[in-house]
Amino acid sequence: MSVFKDKVLLITGGTGSFGNAVLRRFLDSDIKEIRIFSRDEKKQDDMRHFLQAQRPDVFNKVKFYIGNVRQREAVDFAMNGVDYVFSAAALKQVPSCEFFPMEAVRTNVEGTNNVLLSAIAHGVKNVVVLSTDKAAYPINAMGISKAMMEKVAIAQGRALGEGAATTICCTRYGNVMASRGSVIPLWVEQMMEGKPITITDPNMTRFMMTLDDAVDLVVYAFTHGHNGDLFVQKAPAATLETLATALKEIYAKVDPKYGETEVRVIGTRHGEKLYETLVTREEMLRSEDCGNYFRIPCDSRDLNYDKYFTEGDDAISRTEDYHSHNTRRLDVAGMKEQLLRLRFIQEDLGMIERAKARDIRSE
Repeated sequence: MSVFKDKVLLITGGTGSFGNAVLRRFLDSDIKEIRIFSRDEKKQDDMRHFLQAQRPDVFNKVKFYIGNVRQREAVDFAMNGVDYVFSAAALKQVPSCEFFPMEAVRTNVEGTNNVLLSAIAHGVKNVVVLSTDKAAYPINAMGISKAMMEKVAIAQGRALGEGAATTICCTRYGNVMASRGSVIPLWVEQMMEGKPITITDPNMTRFMMTLDDAVDLVVYAFTHGHNGDLFVQKAPAATLETLATALKEIYAKVDPKYGETEVRVIGTRHGEKLYETLVTREEMLRSEDCGNYFRIPCDSRDLNYDKYFTEGDDAISRTEDYHSHNTRRLDVAGMKEQLLRLRFIQEDLGMIERAKARDIRSE
């Protein structure tokens, strides 16, 4: 019997990549009910029909709520009777957020705060908030809004303190392969259409993990988190050049012409970094190594700064960030091994039965 037996889980942004992955993980568990909260009625309808057709044995576990995290009343309506919340609703496309930063603030910051306040008011046991590597040393609007989201969640958790009815913590990830916004499905489509693969910078590195890896951390945070904790997934990284080469070699098995696809360098887009930082050096100083994860407890000091005056600590100058340039680097063979864990690539290679339309290439 698990801690989730007969409990109710709410997933905000439940029709997105992460929402789908968390849903898959819990469908076959002993959880009583999974609530999908999102603003996209078409995606909800597609999910509903898929579950009715493919998973009739567990379909009745899933309930659908249409609403926007920007509206507290809609969140409250879905929150009644909930035990666990996975907060994944977000604006996450970097260029979109760069041109419409207030939209990112309204969803990522204010929307998340609505979810947290509602969860506290309804006595929810655990809330896990989904963040991104772009929140560490942010340089773009998406990362800045996610960094503020983390600050809001950690502040709420710190205010609740140990022993509170509700526990709030964050999980931070690097690039999740083939999730919404990933370049991997785009590059596969470009190959299939006979177009060049478009790369911004061949030397740019990104963390590489699967959605299933990421969901492991969600479950860990639900069961091990303390108020104000930030959990970070360790992951290998690869250059975009290595990723493109690995994809071409894999799809050459489908048709040899894909292995000859041109790679075209188009230059860095708005708000892109050469490498991504997952843990800042300031966070590394107080981090706890949990094997596959880092746990970063919240700073428990209050506004009475004079109580905490110190001479300073030179350890910070000797500590290095944890980023995609200094983590374990994948070569082409290692990158292919990671890519072959993706469902849509397994489908394209005929390794498993196709669960989605051929034109939908994502996890």
